[in-house]
Amino acid sequence: MTKITHHLTDALLMAYSAGTLPEAFNLTIATHLSLCDECRARLGAFDSVGGALLEGCDTVAMADDSLEATLARITGATPAAAPRRKRVEGLPAPLADYIGGSLDAVKWRPVGMGVKQAILRTSRDATARLLYIPAGAAVPDHGHRGTELTLVLRGAFRDETDRFGPGDIEVADESLHHTPVADIGADCICLAATDAPLRFRGLIPRIAQPFLRI
Repeated sequence: MTKITHHLTDALLMAYSAGTLPEAFNLTIATHLSLCDECRARLGAFDSVGGALLEGCDTVAMADDSLEATLARITGATPAAAPRRKRVEGLPAPLADYIGGSLDAVKWRPVGMGVKQAILRTSRDATARLLYIPAGAAVPDHGHRGTELTLVLRGAFRDETDRFGPGDIEVADESLHHTPVADIGADCICLAATDAPLRFRGLIPRIAQPFLRI
């Protein structure tokens, strides 16, 4: 793993700590955290602040039978058996749990210009996808109607802002319009999360957008 130079914002780390983000963002952030010592340390600081705030909150009286009711619900429920997943070499653990196999087993779907994607199953309030960008290829130029997190897993890409290598995460918002291009040396694989459709300039990407769920 090369040195990570692009990190999560404080706002995203605080929201992750507070548990207010959609599942797709949580997955992308957890995957980055598994690779980045700096962001894990910053998250720990936010977790400590959150814990201190909770300790200072006013207490609320509970019903006399609240404990018994909770235990009854626990003992009366039949927990589903957790699926057994194979350990995946070379993949961060949070992402491996979602893929359930190696990147070689991912069922890619073409989205044009040699770029492929695989949408991961998460809650509907945001979308997580794996992106495969061939060496030297570009993702169609686009802007954003919301927030997009792009975490590099393999290879690297460049856009109008900088170069992003393994472990780096780009946080894009409505102010950024860019054309990511994979480095010549190797294919680029990313994990991306969006909470709103992208804003494409080209006619063909706009026509294909509803079908590709981009």
